[in-house]
Order: sequence, then structure tokens, then C-alpha cells
Amino acid sequence: MNDTVSFGYQDIAPAEKTARVGGVFSSVASRYDLMNDAMSGGMHRLWKDRFVRRVKPRAGEQMLDMAGGTGDIAFRLASAGASVTVADINADMLAVGMDRARKRAVEGLIWTQADAETLSFPDRSFDAYTIAFGIRNVTRIPAALGEAHRVLRRGGRFFCLEFSTTQWPGFAEVYDAYSHKVVPQLGKALAGDADSYRYLIESIRRFPTMPAFEAMIRAAGFEQTRVEPIAGGLVAIHSGWKI
Repeated sequence: MNDTVSFGYQDIAPAEKTARVGGVFSSVASRYDLMNDAMSGGMHRLWKDRFVRRVKPRAGEQMLDMAGGTGDIAFRLASAGASVTVADINADMLAVGMDRARKRAVEGLIWTQADAETLSFPDRSFDAYTIAFGIRNVTRIPAALGEAHRVLRRGGRFFCLEFSTTQWPGFAEVYDAYSHKVVPQLGKALAGDADSYRYLIESIRRFPTMPAFEAMIRAAGFEQTRVEPIAGGLVAIHSGWKI
């Protein structure tokens, strides 16, 4: 069996991907917002606002924000009164998030280093599971989706915000040229790291299509799955329920 996974346009061993992705995010942690601005033209802030509106956090709910190290989603969820656990495999990303929380005087968040594929939380621990721009960096996506299903209570909801491939005529070609040629150069100029930005763009191109990823969510046990394309599919909000 060919036991490889994608790392950008390369196919490598799973353990190697985990290590190399860790290196990417340790490298860009301090410039993560800048990275997202470069990759989305600043639109990621609006996409995250829309994403959290779809999640509809409520006071007293227990929520797990996976791959949420810098706190962008957690801060939004917590502002609605939800109790949020922020989990990330990368300690450097978590350190950035905790520092941002201190500066913003955001209290009550639980910060934990965790691998999305092997969570230590008990079964049926959370009312909602969110992951924004993180699932494509997971080594084994089906394992992570299975863990998301396991830790949710019955009636719990799964929400994922992720880059995809826009279908808008003309814009797709323009964005493709921008992302492959301009973003790595911005990474080099702004963060001194073109390679990490190049990987992040390539990882988008290797991510499953919207229908294929929705099928993976269903295969993990979620029902009433839905895909909401944004900008013609440049980004998509995927959701499902544990019934």
C-alpha cells in the first residue's frame, strides 16, 4: 500500500508531513495574521465573522476550537458567552494566542496542545467543534474528522472554514497567479520565509474538492451536512451534525 500523504505538491510519509507542517507553523506563528492577510487580501477577517455567525455560539456552551492557536475564532466564540477550549498541535501558535488574549484581556479560555487525530478529551465532551484554515494541514484528515465526531455530544455541530477552489470565471485564473507567484514573494519580503507560504498555497490546491470533503464529513458519521461556498468557492464553510 502506498502510505503517503500530500505536503503541498509533494507526496511524503505521514510522520514527515507532521514534522514539516510543525516547522511551517513555528516559522510563521509570529506573523500568522500577516500571512492570512497576504493569502486573502485581508478578507479572512470577514470570512471568520461569517463563520462564527453560522456556528451561532450560545452562552454556557462547551466548544472546542481545533487548530485555533492564535485565538482568532476563539475570541469571537467567547464574546457570545461560550466556554471555549483552544487546541493546537503547535506550541508556538498557542503561545501567540495566549499573548494576544492577555493583551486583549480575554479571560476564561482553556489552552491545550493537542493533535487533532488523537484527542485526549472524553467522548461527548463538547456542543460544537470548530476548525478554521486548519484541516488541510492535518496529516490524516479522516482520523481528525472521526475524533471530531467522537468528542461531540449528540446534537453537537461540526463547522469547518477552509480554502477551496473558486469557480468564478476569470477570477480563478487571477487568484491562481496571485497565490502562486505573489504570495511566496510577500512571505519572503514580510516574514523572510517564502517556502512556508509556498507550501500553504500548494496545500490549498491539493485539498479535496467541496463535494469530496463533504463526503468525508459524512463518512465520519455526521448528518445533515452542508457546504456554503464563499467567493464562488475560494473559501467554504462545511458543517454537519452528530445525530
